[in-house]
Amino acid sequence: MAGPTTAERGERKQESSDPPLARRRLRVSRLRTIIILTVVLVLLGAGSVWLLYGSKWLRVERVSVAGTRVLTPEQVLEAADAPVGAPLISVDTDAIEARLRRKLPRIDEVDVVRSWPHGISLKVMERTPVLMVQKGGKFIEVDDEGVRFATVSTPPKGVPALELTVSRSSSAAASLRRFGDARLVREAVRVAGAIPAAVLHDTLVVKVRSYDDISLELRDGRTVAWGSGEKGAAKARTLTALMKASPRARYFDVSVPTAPASSAS
Repeated sequence: MAGPTTAERGERKQESSDPPLARRRLRVSRLRTIIILTVVLVLLGAGSVWLLYGSKWLRVERVSVAGTRVLTPEQVLEAADAPVGAPLISVDTDAIEARLRRKLPRIDEVDVVRSWPHGISLKVMERTPVLMVQKGGKFIEVDDEGVRFATVSTPPKGVPALELTVSRSSSAAASLRRFGDARLVREAVRVAGAIPAAVLHDTLVVKVRSYDDISLELRDGRTVAWGSGEKGAAKARTLTALMKASPRARYFDVSVPTAPASSAS
């Protein structure tokens, strides 16, 4: 039986060499694709970095302020000291927020937002006084957390004065030692937040003698013994009902809301 001819042996050799050649070509093609994609990604990354940091298109051109009531937008802008002209992406919003809180204690909350492509938005929420402390000819505003945040020359309208008149009795002295001045102020704030709206409108002074001896002095000379800041909602309901039941009374005691009292003197 005759063996394969020379031509047949050549064809078999060609067939056996084709797969490795095809694999090499495939590897070269893949490598070329990877290189091209890598170059494209590098160029896109470099272009993005330049656009964000090097170009003039995405820089801070304006700073807006919203939410002010007592403060002016100019005061907020000055305290914020936003870097106008800097790349918007590089603005440290946390640093701006920290400056605003440090320089303007009246600000309770602030939100610093990048407003693409050219702006920064400052949204502030100011503290609201619930009590004031008179000191000399000035008035210190106290918010609902007991924070003394501003000193003004004119008392805010509708805000009761806070008087810390801790007596020299042993119980009052013990209360002051136990709770401290700051805690007594917070307790007064707690009481102010529970006073019924109609009564709050007429409240001139919230007087603190001890932790559980807080009273209200009203505009028309009436007084309310409130006690501590505990059970504020119950005391508010009791006081409202007691005032309706005894419209001519001058003194009201809701320190124990389940056993209220009133009198004409």
